[in-house]
Amino acid sequence: MSAPALAGAGGIEGELVSLAGRPWRLRSAPHERALAIAQHHGLPEVVGRVLAARGLTPADVPRHLAARLRDWLPDPSHLHDLDRAAARLADAVERREPVGILTDYDVDGATAAALVGRWLRALAVPFRVAVPDRLAHGYGPHPALLSGFAEAGLRLVLVLDAGTTAFAALEQAHQLGLEVVVVDHHQAESRLPPALAVINPNRRDQESPLTHLAAVGVAFVLLVAANRELRRRGFFRDRLEPDLRAWLDLVALGTVCDVVPLTGLNRAFVAQGLKVAARAPVAGIAELARLARLEGPPETWHLGFILGPRLNAGGRIGASDLAVRLLLADEPEEVARLAAELDQLNRRRQQLEQRALEQVLSLVQEQLARERPVLFAAAPGWHPGVVGIVAGRLTERFDRPAFVGAHGEDGRIRGSARSVEGFDVGAAVIGARREGLLEAGGGHQLAAGFTLEAERREAFLDFLSARAREVFRGPPARRPLWIDGHLTTAGADLDLARILARMAPFGPGNPEPRFVLVDAVPWQARVVGRDHIQLRLAGPTGGRLEAIAFRADGTPVGEALLAGRTRLWLAGRITLDRFRGRERVRFVVEDAALPPEDG
Repeated sequence: MSAPALAGAGGIEGELVSLAGRPWRLRSAPHERALAIAQHHGLPEVVGRVLAARGLTPADVPRHLAARLRDWLPDPSHLHDLDRAAARLADAVERREPVGILTDYDVDGATAAALVGRWLRALAVPFRVAVPDRLAHGYGPHPALLSGFAEAGLRLVLVLDAGTTAFAALEQAHQLGLEVVVVDHHQAESRLPPALAVINPNRRDQESPLTHLAAVGVAFVLLVAANRELRRRGFFRDRLEPDLRAWLDLVALGTVCDVVPLTGLNRAFVAQGLKVAARAPVAGIAELARLARLEGPPETWHLGFILGPRLNAGGRIGASDLAVRLLLADEPEEVARLAAELDQLNRRRQQLEQRALEQVLSLVQEQLARERPVLFAAAPGWHPGVVGIVAGRLTERFDRPAFVGAHGEDGRIRGSARSVEGFDVGAAVIGARREGLLEAGGGHQLAAGFTLEAERREAFLDFLSARAREVFRGPPARRPLWIDGHLTTAGADLDLARILARMAPFGPGNPEPRFVLVDAVPWQARVVGRDHIQLRLAGPTGGRLEAIAFRADGTPVGEALLAGRTRLWLAGRITLDRFRGRERVRFVVEDAALPPEDG
């Protein structure tokens, strides 16, 4: 048998194209560093390679695997305006002064508001929450909501997960006498809105190790500083200090759902937050998990794909404040009622999404045929609450940025965009707004929102296409499947699965390790559920391995598995399944290729 193309450092020599048409590429990892990690920490060499490929050195490994807050949380005071905001919050606490909270309608905004609200409640400080309606107000701090705070006699307002570019709205707030603290993470312009404080690690004038935080993470850092300020003033001499760690399940949920990199402090937030979610979650999180029939300890994907969509359903097609109300609720009957309403709305959202996606797929065919680097679709009748999800589906399927919007009766298109690595969609939207092509818009590298006059649609699309061509220099290529190394079925054992599990939580910035099983022989393959394939794998040097390929029936990969070819190269992930106190290793097949000499 010829030497496998994954030999040596565990990588692909050149590029191998799979049965699904995706190129497989090896993650780059310095060989000497990988070897040093393995030897210094007593790890298998393939694990040393995985850690080195994620930029770690031998000294980084302990805190990466442990992921504790104290190892990653810097002094909050390095953030501009944070000490001023913490002092103003401390003033409000000492005076029992009511605080306004204006937040976004997504999970990041909802969890940030619930975190701040629970902190204020623990200190017996009254607060009032306002959430923009997606249709009536659009994204950001709407003037009507700010006016509502002023009319209610409030002076201090926290704007969460928005506000960095809300110049007109915050100018009005200033004129109304409101003291606004912006707590945000979205991209900023060179100027800032008028506010008491703009806390944003992504300000143009800010240097920070926290640029990857979601808004709920920035809010947590602010509350750390506020606790510290109150402690300095002696406020906690005769009362308990709120333990922010008790609400890390909220921080983990918002962090995962906002798809920010799970590196540094974010990684610690999620690792520790999952422990809180398993032990003593917020009541609303526990009830949503019960409705979703989640069993066992919660994992990252539960937050992002099971709980997150349900919480988002309120802001998409229902009452925009439902998620915040659920995450703040403690009374059992209220928790059950709100969670059930969100669960029902999520089912309705799925139906609307499917109908819109079918229409969008037909509309973008011409753009695909013309090899447009950016996809754009808009039509009347689509619910604005699902266009972002549909844009994400287009990006996943066609490997290029996608903009999807809904026509309003006022002649405007309001929509969302999703992007691929290399094309900063938030910067593109801000650039189009500066050019006068958009009425409003903003976001970050992989997601953005926009408001567009329908008559400017073609000019906007031309702008996006020109910008994308500068990045891609041709039609976007299929996204590669990144491989961390190669194994045989005998090497994918329980010990390796246990070590890899310590690298969790996985997500952007810390992708779950993916390996190629060389010369694996599928047997006993059968379709389970609607379209999954369950099978066993055997290798040339022995070893048996349970495996599953999700949504593979009817695909080229599924056909190869069911045909029981003599040998296949299988790309996928090694998972550690825990059930009723027992552990087993399973391989999740994501792609397949013929051995190179057969291809």
